[in-house]
Amino acid sequence: MFRRLLQLKAADVQLYRLCDEATGPLIFLMVIFSPWAFGSTEPWAIWIMNYAAYLLGALLLVKLFIRKIKKFPAPRWDAINPADKKTARTSIVTALAGLTGALLLFCLISALNAAATYEPEKHFFTYRENIKWLPHSFDANRTWFYFWTYLGLAAAFWSIRDWLLGRTEAEEKSRRQPTPPAPPMIPERLRRLLWLLAASGTLLGIEAIVQRATGSTKLLFLVQPVVNPEGDTQFGPYAYRSNAAQYFNLLWPVCLGAWWLLRREGSRKLLFLPAAAALMAACPIISSSRAGALVAGAMLALTAALFLGTEIIGFLRHGGSRRQWRNAIFTMLFLATTLGLGWYFGWSKLSPRLEQFSEGLAIREQMYADARPMAADYPLFGTGPGTFGTVFQLYRISNATYWPEQLHNDWLETIITFGWTGFLLAMAALGGVVAAGWRAPRRLAVMAGLALAGCLIQARFDFPLQIHSVLFLFLLIGAMLLALGTMAKKH
Repeated sequence: MFRRLLQLKAADVQLYRLCDEATGPLIFLMVIFSPWAFGSTEPWAIWIMNYAAYLLGALLLVKLFIRKIKKFPAPRWDAINPADKKTARTSIVTALAGLTGALLLFCLISALNAAATYEPEKHFFTYRENIKWLPHSFDANRTWFYFWTYLGLAAAFWSIRDWLLGRTEAEEKSRRQPTPPAPPMIPERLRRLLWLLAASGTLLGIEAIVQRATGSTKLLFLVQPVVNPEGDTQFGPYAYRSNAAQYFNLLWPVCLGAWWLLRREGSRKLLFLPAAAALMAACPIISSSRAGALVAGAMLALTAALFLGTEIIGFLRHGGSRRQWRNAIFTMLFLATTLGLGWYFGWSKLSPRLEQFSEGLAIREQMYADARPMAADYPLFGTGPGTFGTVFQLYRISNATYWPEQLHNDWLETIITFGWTGFLLAMAALGGVVAAGWRAPRRLAVMAGLALAGCLIQARFDFPLQIHSVLFLFLLIGAMLLALGTMAKKH
């Protein structure tokens, strides 16, 4: 009886295809909703993203059950060579899945084994018995919220990676030819996702620039924020310009990397990608975010050196072909457009802020100094995921000490709230993504890696990874690299 239940049936195949077809539109909706819902900074937006991610996770579990338990040979890019199963790539993916589970378990134990709950209306901690040698939280309510959020993000990450490795009907037909073609540089599903990201990011950038140029103080011309209502710190849907800058700094290198990889195809529609990347790369400058603009400037300099260096090497080896001259001109146009837009719309506000950079950095360093005792007091397991804003009040020297909700240093805040145990688990997971993604098509992998590195650098001075839409995009790029690395096709 039990064996019959595990036998593959025609209905199972239909169910698998239904789940797979439903996954794509749901991912696309999340990609669009995440930044446009005011950056998904409000609880209602985060919960909508969570519920969508839970649905993605449920669809993934159904697909895995049919594929792994019922042995359905689904058309996938990671199943081209069935004999190649025990490889370094599969080991990395397995280890990364284990690290994901370990991080979620860490958050769950911290919430269940909470040492205290906090009542914000009364500014009162209620302490309770807990097991000291296990992870624990000093604000159970916040840690529960972060657990459910991270659970959704984990489900989304693995669902996106799994969906990207599926082959479309057209790709499957081409594989059935007598002499099947080599795996594509970028599978069709990833192409669609990249085009959606580019289109959504371009519209978001245009709206943000128009909003800044007209002097509107309302987010998306709709909502007047309570914090900093004068509008100087806002940009597009984000109430804090640095978060907007980081979102664009994650997005434009990926779009440019896709063009760099695909431009040999010669399709004119691909020119939209560098045009979109130029507009989005200008947004961190226009936003007047100091950290965002400096990170964008550094990434632009590296991009220019990388792109032009590639063409110069080509000139020296093969002489200047028409294609190489055209690519060099496009690179110069990209840089000129980016810098021109940034200067015209944003330099007048950014320049005075850059002159005050050392002063602003000194204020941040004082915040870090006030918070470091928290990390020293709870080095192993931290104060609990999401608890920085709650617990920091206990470390204020006086009422005059600034009480931030975020530390403006995600590295230090992660060590404080997760301890070194959780921090090292997160770093190991990031290392797994890098190791697997290095096998992705080189040009796209380099630019996507540049985007992730830029985010991690800005996280030293701001809190991009505390913002759901930025963290979601960060993980989405990681899922892309993991999927392409599993295909193991270099270009």
